[in-house]
Amino acid sequence: MSITVTIHISHDRLALVPTLGRLADVTMEVIPHGNTNPGATVFPFRIDYPDPEALEAALDDDPTVEAYDLIDRTGDQSIYYIEHSAETRLISTVVTDVNGFLLHTETTGNGWFVRLLLPDRSALNEIWNYASDQDITLDIIEIYANEDAGGETSYGLTEHQRTALALAYERGYFEEPRDVSLDDLASEMDLSSTAMSGRLRRGIRNLLAATIAEHDHHE
Repeated sequence: MSITVTIHISHDRLALVPTLGRLADVTMEVIPHGNTNPGATVFPFRIDYPDPEALEAALDDDPTVEAYDLIDRTGDQSIYYIEHSAETRLISTVVTDVNGFLLHTETTGNGWFVRLLLPDRSALNEIWNYASDQDITLDIIEIYANEDAGGETSYGLTEHQRTALALAYERGYFEEPRDVSLDDLASEMDLSSTAMSGRLRRGIRNLLAATIAEHDHHE
């Protein structure tokens, strides 16, 4: 069953991240296109920034940019074809390799907010492993199955995080005062208290990112 996944990726050599860090309030979006070549390094971008000279100066100095070509400029918005340098970290290659599609890609914070259509969860696992090998930080914001529009949403939780949070909730860990200790929860899941704490913390972070931070920003 295919899935739609929303992720946030960050690395100082992801495409255009140096420009993103240099120019305050710049926003960039990859324009959907039909190129499915897994080795493609040239992509069309829509960039919103009021100072075209400062923008192109940043592109000139950006180590992830090999070359660029201005296609159109209207007001603060420009459209460029940008060729990435060899040192640029990209996930488009692995997404194509697993027969996935980039549905939407835009800058947010210090990285990229990406929505993917993937054939199954094993494809997502391959993308996760690739990101890990490339030292790319990848946070899963939301996952849902495409069986129907009301498919169950995982909110970026791994199965282990969901189980840990569900157990903590059922046992009253989030009550005030708590009905169960962290050590007791960890023992029930056959984990150390440090591992249990980390699993709960990462799960809560993903829930917040999916339901408050990123979700509200992109609605």
